[in-house]
Amino acid sequence: MRFPFLTNLDQSTQRRYLTTGAAVLLAIVLAWALWWHYLRSPWTRDGRVRVEVVNIAAEISGKVVGLNVVDNQPVHKGDVLFTIEPIDYRLALVQAEANVESRQHDRDIALQDSERRQKLGAEAVSAEERNSYQSTAQVAEAAYQAALATRDQAKVNLDRTTIRSPVNGYVTNLTLRIGDYATPGQTKLTVVDSDSFWIVGYFEETKLPRIHEGDYAHVRLMGWGPEIAGHVESVSRAIADTNSDSDTSGLANVDPIFTWVRLAQRLPVRIHIDHVPDNVRIAAGQTCTIVLDPGRKP
Repeated sequence: MRFPFLTNLDQSTQRRYLTTGAAVLLAIVLAWALWWHYLRSPWTRDGRVRVEVVNIAAEISGKVVGLNVVDNQPVHKGDVLFTIEPIDYRLALVQAEANVESRQHDRDIALQDSERRQKLGAEAVSAEERNSYQSTAQVAEAAYQAALATRDQAKVNLDRTTIRSPVNGYVTNLTLRIGDYATPGQTKLTVVDSDSFWIVGYFEETKLPRIHEGDYAHVRLMGWGPEIAGHVESVSRAIADTNSDSDTSGLANVDPIFTWVRLAQRLPVRIHIDHVPDNVRIAAGQTCTIVLDPGRKP
């Protein structure tokens, strides 16, 4: 390529002009590329690892007599976590079973008496007496059914003295000790569900037009070199707006201050984890950098 305005200059000056022009052109290209990367390319350093956490609580009350796990121990679904003193519940089951036998005996006698009265003629037994015996048999049957329900509940309560993990995961922040008293509904132990990890990336709203469900996601955890593979699962449809708050009279409380520089809002984007390298230890709360690859599918 020839430049007419350089023909009258010596070769050294021509080279300086060409070098300067090339440097300026390269700077413009790099500036445009950086502008596109930082303002339009779908990436963010504001990513967090999230996970489902299961709070384990006893369904019955009693003293903890067995603790089968330690802090940060991996557990499988169905593993025993801790046990509650079963003596009272075992005795309650024995008593309930004895009550079932007694109610069954009363029911059988009342039913036999009622059947005998029903077979006798009107000359021997009055209709009122037959109805009375029939009612007694029905009451005995109801009492027997109630005893069966009490026995079944006693069995359930005895089974509940052994608390098992409902998921695969890791015991975390263990503060439970043998001798503690368990109360129904009170959290005694926490298990992190290892099958539920996902990542949330907070992307600026200016980058959302280039983000689509299914886009491939490159995820790098801070402190770890290998890359985690994932894909966009969904994009949040709402974030909090301080101007939507109402005052005591129910009117909108709009902030009167409007700055000249408007910062783009960040919206959560849920990233499904497809593959984690074997040498990467993932934990909820870790921060990461996320780079999306629009159009590429996992």
